[in-house]
Amino acid sequence: MTLEESMLDMGHRARTASTRLATLSPKQRTEGLEAMASALEAAESLILDANKRDMAAAREKGLTPAMLDRLALDSGRVKSIAKAVREVAALPDPVGAEIARWTVPSGLDIARVRTPLGVIGIIYEARPNVTADAAALCLRSGNAAILRAGSESLQSALAIATALRSGLKGAGLPQDAIQLVNTTDRDAVGYMLTGLQGQIDVIVPRGGKGLVSRVQQDARVPVIGHLEGLCHAYVDADADPEKTVNIVLNAKMRRTGVCGALETLLVNRTVAMTLLPAIAAPLRDAGCELRGDDAARAILPDMTPATEEDWRTEYLAPILSVRIVDDLDAALDHIAYYGTGHTELIITENASTAERFLNQVDAGIVIHNASTQFADGGEFGMGAEIGIATGRIHARGPVGAEQLTIFKYVVRGHGETRP
Repeated sequence: MTLEESMLDMGHRARTASTRLATLSPKQRTEGLEAMASALEAAESLILDANKRDMAAAREKGLTPAMLDRLALDSGRVKSIAKAVREVAALPDPVGAEIARWTVPSGLDIARVRTPLGVIGIIYEARPNVTADAAALCLRSGNAAILRAGSESLQSALAIATALRSGLKGAGLPQDAIQLVNTTDRDAVGYMLTGLQGQIDVIVPRGGKGLVSRVQQDARVPVIGHLEGLCHAYVDADADPEKTVNIVLNAKMRRTGVCGALETLLVNRTVAMTLLPAIAAPLRDAGCELRGDDAARAILPDMTPATEEDWRTEYLAPILSVRIVDDLDAALDHIAYYGTGHTELIITENASTAERFLNQVDAGIVIHNASTQFADGGEFGMGAEIGIATGRIHARGPVGAEQLTIFKYVVRGHGETRP
């Protein structure tokens, strides 16, 4: 078959599998997930061998240390992938859950009930664990998945997908519920973005700005995802100094390459003179470059001058831009202008100030007195996430199993007719 014919065939097989998945019992879907986790553990050596090939090719290509870290697997990481699948298996099954129910004057009994989206296309880059996370969340929510991994992680992803399909087969579930595109040809992405003649219901991109931008621009089906995670922290006049130093350090430096990493720090002018040096010292000790506005550099003159571009940049690197602001209103204005709707943080001991920030900031996740690195489906108790959504339609914030469902109305009558 040509690539186009192959992709269309995958779409049709996924549709058939999704129809069956939606009719399975929660117990059957749970058993399928448990079998997938066991199959991952059994295939550990095969997965690691495949990852070695990916790593060797990635080093030849000169991938950055951060990219190599995302790609690398070892025994512990494979076990963690299997553990994440089991955590998804332990989640409540959303399919068929009754969201609301009421009776109208005509006598009709109406219920709003969760139902799967259908077939989900997931396009991602260098993280092999996304293969299992995405597949598990799709199965938990009764959806079939067509996965397209990046060329850097293709061998690892194929080994993981093969194990997952083996687990499904052992549990008596349709293997075509999980399919991985076995080619690095970029045209495969283009075919997925067309929807495969109506066989894909939604696309989820997970990767860098270039990938997500292309998907959002070219997709002919709905997209769930975020383009950038330009996360801010506002240090209020009533912030606790010790909490502030610890939170900012973790938010920026725990992992600089994740979408929940802090990128811009806004400090209230009232406390900047004493608090900014305390914040800066451990950041610099950890290897973070600081780029400040004029007011910040008046306090710490050796900061690199911040430019307009800095306020718009998701660094994904040990770089932090710093601006001194007059008050909460100024911080809110900055976030509204430069924010990307991902995750925003306020550090303060003033409850009313915190509530105003939480209510007024327009983002998928808003946080009070905790690191932005908690912007993660696993940390939210979702078992795993398929990504962070920053749009305003369907899903927002971490996208777990529940967010991969839609609903239908179930209407029960007793012979009523409409006059």
